[in-house]
Amino acid sequence: MKLVFIGADHEVTGSCHYLEACGKHILVDYGMRQGSQTYEFADLPVPEIRIDYVLLTHAHVDHSGMLPQLCARGFGGQIVTTKATADLCSIMLRDCAHIQMQEAEWKNRKGKRSGEKTHAEPPYTMEDADAAIRLLTPCAYDQVIDLCDGIKIRFTDIGHLLGSASIEVWIEEEGVSKKIVFSGDIGNTDQPLIRDPQYTSEADYVVMESTYGNRYHAKPDVPVDPIGSLAKIIDETLGRGGNLVIPSFAVGRTQEILYFIRHIKEAELVKSKPDFPVYLDSPLAVDATEVFKRNIEDCFDEEAMELVRKGINPIKFPGLNLSITGEESKMINFDKEPKVIISASGMCEAGRIRHHLKHNLWRPECTILFVGYQAEGTLGRVLVDGGVEEVKLFGEPISVQAHIMTLPGMSGHADKQGLIDWLGGFEEKPRKVFLVHGDDESVAALSETLRMEYGYNSYAPYSGTQVDLATGKLLFEASPIPVKKKTIAALSGVYGRLVAAGKRLMAVIEQNQGGANKDLAKFADQISALCEKWQR
Repeated sequence: MKLVFIGADHEVTGSCHYLEACGKHILVDYGMRQGSQTYEFADLPVPEIRIDYVLLTHAHVDHSGMLPQLCARGFGGQIVTTKATADLCSIMLRDCAHIQMQEAEWKNRKGKRSGEKTHAEPPYTMEDADAAIRLLTPCAYDQVIDLCDGIKIRFTDIGHLLGSASIEVWIEEEGVSKKIVFSGDIGNTDQPLIRDPQYTSEADYVVMESTYGNRYHAKPDVPVDPIGSLAKIIDETLGRGGNLVIPSFAVGRTQEILYFIRHIKEAELVKSKPDFPVYLDSPLAVDATEVFKRNIEDCFDEEAMELVRKGINPIKFPGLNLSITGEESKMINFDKEPKVIISASGMCEAGRIRHHLKHNLWRPECTILFVGYQAEGTLGRVLVDGGVEEVKLFGEPISVQAHIMTLPGMSGHADKQGLIDWLGGFEEKPRKVFLVHGDDESVAALSETLRMEYGYNSYAPYSGTQVDLATGKLLFEASPIPVKKKTIAALSGVYGRLVAAGKRLMAVIEQNQGGANKDLAKFADQISALCEKWQR
């Protein structure tokens, strides 16, 4: 009965935790790292082929984005998650693979022109994404599921994203029973469309995110009005004759912005151009919006449901234009009419948003409006922090003259008080609270607050830390290891896939111990022949 911390420890991306119990090897999330990376991640304790299950909290790529690579390296078990998350992953993982393959192709074209001999490879292919999608096993909220002998699970709405969940895991092994709860990303309260986070009543251990563990979204006595703020920004930008460009996460945040704009148009809050056009330029966001419509009954809050009951689509309005093809996307910036452009990715690291920044960032009449968290090291974070006169896009320096703004009250994550409130929902204090998914400052601040002010036994592990859940004792306390850039490059290339294939082969060999001598001899001959072919 062991818990090992793998990813998003003292960092906010790349979520991954490993559970070993009842003879099973289980991952909770397997996310992609985004932006700058501070610490090395520990390797999985077992080869990918030996993982039996992945329990997925939600569809955001920092929690799901490396599932295709897991499949490419031998995983063939079930990916258990909520129905809405399975629906979203069915489009998001393919989109992620497409973007990564495009990025690798672009780097190779650029390298070829400059005479470089290195060859970039995406971390996985479209075929790998399809393989992961086939393994998705959807389930309902609040349903206790017998995962295997000795292990039960339940998904509870955590209010972060359509389909997002905290996961309760009951383990009974060798006469010892323990319960561990993985919070996933805890949602902010009073968000549009989706419900508030639901509480869990009891647990022995809690693994809890801490993205905003040292911050509050607003002062207690200052009301937050994102609709009014957005209307004002649209009015001022269009009044200057500029475009409002919104880098937005295709899933979740984009639908919230559409919800706000529908209200703004209905209430006629924009005076300079009341019939302003809105371009949703993201095929993924268009597909995700359809997923939202399919999951109304399970995930929408009461305010959104009231509109639905009146026959009103809460995320559709006059003047909304959907851009699907690349040609449609290019035409947006050739049209001189002032407009609102919503495009992914939300941190400006990939996708069509970079083209819109290239066309609008140098124009002082335009506004770039950020509506979500910007990870350290991303282009979005560079722009939000300010102080830069130009940035590089597609190898070309672009002057930063547009207004750079953020929309208050738009975080999908609970702030410090929201995290404390969620933890306070447990009827008795958990034996230990492990803080993950936060940078050094966030986890340190929240851990101290929980210990000193609320009496929790809190701890922020580094990647590689191991815990015996039966006794609560640390089996191994990892130390922080600064990341090495060349290691990241190696793991994402072809050689990394070769190393993974070698580990997979060793796992297969171990699984065949005790097999028939005739079969093992044939297997050994095949391996020897392969080695002779490639030995240098």
